[in-house]
Amino acid sequence: MMVELPLGPLIVGIDGTALDAATAEMLRQPAVGGVILFTRNYQSPEQLRALSEEIRALRSPRLLLAVDQEGGRVQRFREGFTPLPPLALLGRWYASHPDRARDLAYRHGRVMAAEVLGHGLDLSFAPVLDLDRGSSVIGDRSMASDPADVADLGAHYIAGMKDAGMRCCGKHFPGHGSVEADSHDEVVVDDRDLEALADDLAPFAELAGELDSVMMAHVCYPARDCEPAGYSRAWVIETLRERLGFRGVVISDDLDMAGASPAGSLAERVSRSLAAGCDAVLVCRPESARGLIDSESGWTSPETGTLERLYGRAMADLEEQALVPEFRAWRDSLRALS
Repeated sequence: MMVELPLGPLIVGIDGTALDAATAEMLRQPAVGGVILFTRNYQSPEQLRALSEEIRALRSPRLLLAVDQEGGRVQRFREGFTPLPPLALLGRWYASHPDRARDLAYRHGRVMAAEVLGHGLDLSFAPVLDLDRGSSVIGDRSMASDPADVADLGAHYIAGMKDAGMRCCGKHFPGHGSVEADSHDEVVVDDRDLEALADDLAPFAELAGELDSVMMAHVCYPARDCEPAGYSRAWVIETLRERLGFRGVVISDDLDMAGASPAGSLAERVSRSLAAGCDAVLVCRPESARGLIDSESGWTSPETGTLERLYGRAMADLEEQALVPEFRAWRDSLRALS
């Protein structure tokens, strides 16, 4: 049964490879606006298309469907998909062959986006715009250590995504790559001064006009605000919106992460993120999403059309693209590099 209902602020994780009645009912709740899929939700290309269709049929406007399909160690769908090399490979090529690296960045974004769209999803949370400067969780997920290199490669990666018909999401603002600790596991503090932080901000500043969405970092930067960035109006409104002129969608990182814990309970984390200026929040554990919805706190939904701006619109059928020699060559080149 399809229901007519505006999209809410929660982008939630679910269990299983098909919808059961309880999950379908959860996804019809007003607080929900999207679904993020993981490896636990994937068996095969055919199954993924069927699951996407099930989710799309639940509501109008339909729920946003997202995934983390960065490549390297963060690629949720593998069997039947092109194995994507980690983004750090682009930076290594850039150091000696910048034109080749730009071309690879475009191919990476184009193939990734075409394959994700071709299976019924809207968005991969990509590209990573963090610098590779010692983070245990970012590492080879970053394109490079130099902000100008990341901005240049990021622009070509985004062009590939958009030519496939996918919107983009720069992460993790204002930069997670220069602090070693992992915000999945602990509260992370970056004690550097604002001058030092400027390098991490630079790719986001350079690409602000190209980014359709931005994901916030669960990192505290006391030089600007003692709150983690996703709870900070100083970062979301004053810096991202006003200083950088960003006009896209702001999304929190997963609120189940330890780095999000300073705000208190999960419900409080949602409230604090939305109050800081986030349009939507990620809650990736299905049990957490169910608990939140059961105790729903009257959170304000995004303005009508906000999440819908991130819908994917594939430029061509994936099977048709696979018949094009150039597209097959792009896939083969990425497979070889992996």
